[in-house]
Amino acid sequence: GKVCIDIGASTGGFTDVLLERGAVKVYSVDVGYGQLAWRLRSDERVVVMERTNARDLNPRDLEDTPEVAVMDVSFISVTRILPALEELLAPGGDCIVLIKPQFEAGKGCVGKKGVVRERSVHMDVLRNVGTYISSMRDLVLMGANFSPILGPSGNMEFLFHLRKGGSPPVAMDEGFLRDLVERAHRELLGVPQEETDRTEGVL
Repeated sequence: GKVCIDIGASTGGFTDVLLERGAVKVYSVDVGYGQLAWRLRSDERVVVMERTNARDLNPRDLEDTPEVAVMDVSFISVTRILPALEELLAPGGDCIVLIKPQFEAGKGCVGKKGVVRERSVHMDVLRNVGTYISSMRDLVLMGANFSPILGPSGNMEFLFHLRKGGSPPVAMDEGFLRDLVERAHRELLGVPQEETDRTEGVL
């Protein structure tokens, strides 16, 4: 029974999940136009906010204060949008952020067809985003995991759970990052640690 916001709604995959989980209202935000599925577009619980850059949103743009947020954006780092989200979210509110390494890493770190394969790049991306979050005033990292579904072209993606005013934060130390990335490679790609080490820098 919560008010939610879906940043980078696209066709509405996350919006649909939020409604199924009992959301009373979902602000579906996307910089594009005409992508949201008609079934969701016509749902009275969905507030369609197309042609809207989430970086420019402020609380005055919404009738209600979101208690839950989800973010799935492309061609931009999530760190560019998190400051606006921090202002929009209600105190104690939760946010699930999809981290896409291909849009967080530098161009020289992205392989053929836009796929990030190297374990070290995945670690760098998670470290950089985690460090940025730790510098924020109110948003706190509560947990992290890898997405069980590979993204387009086989890209590995990660999920961060943030909370506004949450405590205690997850320590994004090297051991935590290494374990997360190694589990992702092992379970999603079937590549054991030693094999990943041998292919690092080659694939």
